[in-house]
Amino acid sequence: MNPLNLTSPPRYDRLTMSLHWLTALLVIGMFASAQIWERLAKGTPLRKELQALHISCGILLAVLVVGRLFWRLTHGRRLPAANSGVMNLAAKTAHWALYALLLSQIVLGFLFRWAQAEPFNFFGLFDVPTLLTFDKSMKSVFGGLHEQVAWAIVILAGLHAVMALVHHYGLRDDTLRRMLPGRGSN
Repeated sequence: MNPLNLTSPPRYDRLTMSLHWLTALLVIGMFASAQIWERLAKGTPLRKELQALHISCGILLAVLVVGRLFWRLTHGRRLPAANSGVMNLAAKTAHWALYALLLSQIVLGFLFRWAQAEPFNFFGLFDVPTLLTFDKSMKSVFGGLHEQVAWAIVILAGLHAVMALVHHYGLRDDTLRRMLPGRGSN
């Protein structure tokens, strides 16, 4: 970045930025809620409330991720690559891996709930129908996979955040600013 350059860097559109940061907040909140309820006694009201909130946020995340992918593939602002060569390939691979992990996590979350054979709803507004039924033994399989993918998402998203900071503070380029609201965003 040229310190004398007073023009703002090209930024992603507001919807892309909003979807990005909402996804990040939901993922962090859902991961934190799962870590908290694991330390609470089974059957306690707080544990049940955290699980219900987690499930509703997971449904919201499903809508957000599908909408985000649709927007990215159809209307989202296309910016030139911030990097070239191996760094560009690594960034693209990490982004698509995050999308794949998020979609996998959403599917696993639904499968896990359906394997539990317990009704669930979206913020108390409507019940989510059971589309598939499973043997109860699948509960631990889906639950284990759901937890492993959660950790993979958190680790990869953490690396994503670290690299954004490396770009901002180490390489001193505009990579991070492209996803931050401010002057020049639409």
